[in-house]
Amino acid sequence: NVLQLIPTLDRSGAEKQMVLLAKGLPRDRFRVEVATLTRMGPLEAELQEAGIPVTAIGKRHKVDFLALRELAQFMKSHHFDIVQTWIFAANTYGRVAAHLAKVPVVVVSEMAVDLWKGRSELFFDRKLARWCNRIIGNSQAVYDFYKKIGIPEERLAMIYSGIDPTTPPPVDGAAVRESLGLPADCPLVLFAGRLAEQKRVDDLIKALDLLQHVMPELRTIIAGDGDLRETLENLARSYKLTERVHFLGHRDDVPRLMAASNVVVLPSSYEGLPNLILEAMRHSKPVVATAAPGTTEVVSDGETGLLVPVGAPQQLAKALREILRDPELARRLGEAGHARLETDFRLDTMISQYSDLYESLARERGLLKSQPPG
Repeated sequence: NVLQLIPTLDRSGAEKQMVLLAKGLPRDRFRVEVATLTRMGPLEAELQEAGIPVTAIGKRHKVDFLALRELAQFMKSHHFDIVQTWIFAANTYGRVAAHLAKVPVVVVSEMAVDLWKGRSELFFDRKLARWCNRIIGNSQAVYDFYKKIGIPEERLAMIYSGIDPTTPPPVDGAAVRESLGLPADCPLVLFAGRLAEQKRVDDLIKALDLLQHVMPELRTIIAGDGDLRETLENLARSYKLTERVHFLGHRDDVPRLMAASNVVVLPSSYEGLPNLILEAMRHSKPVVATAAPGTTEVVSDGETGLLVPVGAPQQLAKALREILRDPELARRLGEAGHARLETDFRLDTMISQYSDLYESLARERGLLKSQPPG
C-alpha cells in the first residue's frame, strides 16, 4: 500500500516523474495513492483518469502544524506500508508525519543538486535522514551532493529518471509556427521550464541578442512561468527581442512545441536529471545545454548534444548557431540522443528499479516473506 506525497501537481519535472511512477507501478503488486501537501494542479486529471486516488492536505503556511497533524492522521488511517516523498517541503513534512504515523518504509526522492539550500534546509535533510529508509538521487550528481553534505551512504541510492522512449507521432511544424504567429519556415529554438534563477534564462536572452544580428530569422519560444517572468520579459524588451522571443506561459502542449522546434536549449546552473532533455531525446531533437551538475550525465558534448559553460552567453549563442546552420549535425545529435534514451533512461527501467526497491525494503521490515532460495 503505497503513498506518493508531493507539494503540488503542477507540470514540472519532479511532478511529471512522480505521475509516471504512480501510473506505472504494477497493480498486481502495489496499491497506489497520491497526496499533495499544499494544493492540486493540472496533473490531477491524469491521475484521476488512471484511477489513482488523490488527496489534498491543504498546507497553508510555511510552518503548519495543523497540516502536519492531518498528514500524519491520513497516513495512519490509510495504513500505508510505504511512503515516498518528493521535493523539499514534502520530504520534510512527509518524513515527520510518517514517523508519527509509524509507517514502516519511507523513501525520499531528491531530484536536483540543490545548491539553493541554506544551513536550515541542509540541517533538516541531515537530521531527518534517520527517519527514512532510502534517499534516492535521480542522478549520480544528486547522489554525490547528498553524500557530501553528510547523508550516510547506506541510506543513499541512485535511480535515473525515465520516460517512454517510443518516438512520438509526427507534427506539422509549419502549422505550429503559424498557430503561434511565427513565420512558417523560421528556425525555432525551444526552452521549457520554470522561470527561476536556477534556469538562467537571462543567459539565453543575452545569447539571443547576439544571434539576432547574424540570424535575424531566428525565433525562440519560452514555455513556462515563474517569479522571473516579468524581469525576463523586460530584459528581452531592452534588447529589442519582442518580435523574436515569445513568452508563452504554462503550456499543456510542450511535446507539440518540441516536435516543431529545431533545437532545445537548457542554460541552467544546476539540475538533477533534466526532464526537458529526456523529452528532447525522445523527439530526436538536438540539445544545447550548460555543463551543469546532472545535465552532463545525459548530454555528452559532441555526441548527444553540445555543452557550454554555465554563465557563458557568447558560447551558448555559438553552439545554437552551429546546430541551426548544420542540419546534418542536428540530425546526428538528435538520433544519438534518442539511442541513449533507449539505453539508459527508459521509463520501464525506472519503474522496475523502484518496484524492486519497495519490495526489498518491505522484506527487510518483515512486510513480505523472504524469497525462497534459488
